[in-house]
Amino acid sequence: MSELCAVKAHVLRYWEQEFTQLSPVKRRGNRRYYQHHEVLLIRRIRELLYEEGFTISGARQRLEHEAGVAPEPTPAAAKLALDVSGLRAEITAILKILD
Repeated sequence: MSELCAVKAHVLRYWEQEFTQLSPVKRRGNRRYYQHHEVLLIRRIRELLYEEGFTISGARQRLEHEAGVAPEPTPAAAKLALDVSGLRAEITAILKILD
């Protein structure tokens, strides 16, 4: 797992203590088995800490916020929504003319 996510094993163990969302199944010999959503979570934690410069507590807060709130639309998505609503208005106007 540490190779897959580019995070050392001792760092993963520390993150398991700090992030309650990260709780791999432990089997015989204390081996940990991570599910797909946990792999994605590890990658997100790594991104927040190493690439975006968050602290542990800041990353924890961001993850809690992301889990409880839908992500904000990107500027491109907002523009697309405006374009779609504009097209709807034009189509409605054309349909009224044709009736």
